[in-house]
Amino acid sequence: MLRRMKQVAVILSGCGVFDGAEIHESVLTLLALDRANARAICTAPDIPQQRVVNHYTQQPMAGETRNVLVESARIARGNIIPLSQLDVSRIDAVILPGGFGAAINLSTFGLGDADFTVHPAVARVLQQAHQAGKPIGLVCIAPAIAAKLFGPQRVQVTIGTDAATARRLEATGAQHVNCPVSDVVVDKRLKIVTTPAYMLASRITEVEAGITKLVQAVLAMA
Repeated sequence: MLRRMKQVAVILSGCGVFDGAEIHESVLTLLALDRANARAICTAPDIPQQRVVNHYTQQPMAGETRNVLVESARIARGNIIPLSQLDVSRIDAVILPGGFGAAINLSTFGLGDADFTVHPAVARVLQQAHQAGKPIGLVCIAPAIAAKLFGPQRVQVTIGTDAATARRLEATGAQHVNCPVSDVVVDKRLKIVTTPAYMLASRITEVEAGITKLVQAVLAMA
């Protein structure tokens, strides 16, 4: 009997490390899912980006606006749906690649808010998935979102080894676990998997190793 292909929502936050989804992390997530014979359902909120950055100069582009869904469609090759249309009952898991978009478009963590928030559409999907017992994977800075939503449940997450960022996550009630770049932290109780990726990586091969482990751990619990 053929196994049903697992369906995994991949929530993107734009296109580009400084103002959207980190492209390497996003593509490596999609690659790892495909290698595991899982179907990725790319999705993103249909909202304006918090800011637009010239990735050549790494400087903000004053007066320019872009849309998170439209920019995320670049990574998804156009095969993407608005997050508002995602039916959580029809997926088996959720994964969020990193990039600064996770910290400014999907949440306000990167804006320096002491009591940061998560975008309501993102919070809805993750909370519904969690309540249904479906695993969630978060890459790079995206674990901040899990800390905010599941900190009161003492979720275990990692962003690598940065002490200042770890303290901000722990202020939510989350437990930060130092983790090498090529490894993962698995909270088996809450079914949440995190990996540092470019919070620590100096080479794309290091990112690939951690993301592949994350995808395998997520699918094993799905």
